[in-house]
Amino acid sequence: MTPVLEHLPPEAQESFFAQAFDQSYFATPWHYHPEFELVLIVRSQGKRFIGNAVSDFNEEDLSFLGPNLPHLYKNAAVYYENNPAYRAQSIVIHFSEKSLGEDLFRLPQARGIRQLFELSTQGMDIIGSAKKQVIRKMYELLEVRGMERLIRLLDILHYLSGTREYKLISDPGIVGHNPLDAERLDKVFQYTLQHFEREIRLEEIADLVYMTRTSFCRFFQERTKKTFFTFLNNIRLNQASKLLIGTESSIADIICQCGFNNPSNFNRQFKAKFSQSPKTYRQAYSKLISPSYS
Repeated sequence: MTPVLEHLPPEAQESFFAQAFDQSYFATPWHYHPEFELVLIVRSQGKRFIGNAVSDFNEEDLSFLGPNLPHLYKNAAVYYENNPAYRAQSIVIHFSEKSLGEDLFRLPQARGIRQLFELSTQGMDIIGSAKKQVIRKMYELLEVRGMERLIRLLDILHYLSGTREYKLISDPGIVGHNPLDAERLDKVFQYTLQHFEREIRLEEIADLVYMTRTSFCRFFQERTKKTFFTFLNNIRLNQASKLLIGTESSIADIICQCGFNNPSNFNRQFKAKFSQSPKTYRQAYSKLISPSYS
């Protein structure tokens, strides 16, 4: 399916889109849109690509994404097996400055929201108590219509503009491109997720999108600000971190499962990304979830 510029039309008599989704899996490919997006993962797990960042997503993840910031949520393989026990549930709010009246954001009182919009160009993960507050406000917004819904959106933006409980997701300057670029990147992302546990050659990826190796390297780095192998290693390292805390597999087995052939190289890259060795990372998580008794 060729990705297109996504547009989610608002309901009649509404100036912006807000809806809860309940699907077997998230089907939208690598895409972008001119609207801001506030997205809550209600129930689902998998990998996400936002700008040039790759990470896992889980239940109750809440993100605020700026206009034209490309993104993709890819569910784990089990979600595609028609198992009713696995659902992809989310709440999505799409709006533009025009949705709220452009002149509103020129007022001096809107300075904080303008700064929030600037931060959103890199994507923001909302965390801590702020996340709990915004989630509550999003559910309340879905229950009302008309002017009350608009007021509640403004309340959410005002609240977000005053919190420091967030983490920026992507590097700056990553924006959507034309549909052909999006189609190529979507193919690369999907293929890499399916095959990251084995060696992937540049020629193999370049052939996938009908490009020469040199052209592909230039294309990928211009669009993501990363080399393909940096991107691939991020996927592998995120998967390794997940296996370290979610399984009892040996570190040697995890290294093989994640496509690393050299333990020393794996240990060095893991420590660079997570500031801990794989062993220390697993031990720290075990202590965190283990009950302590006095």
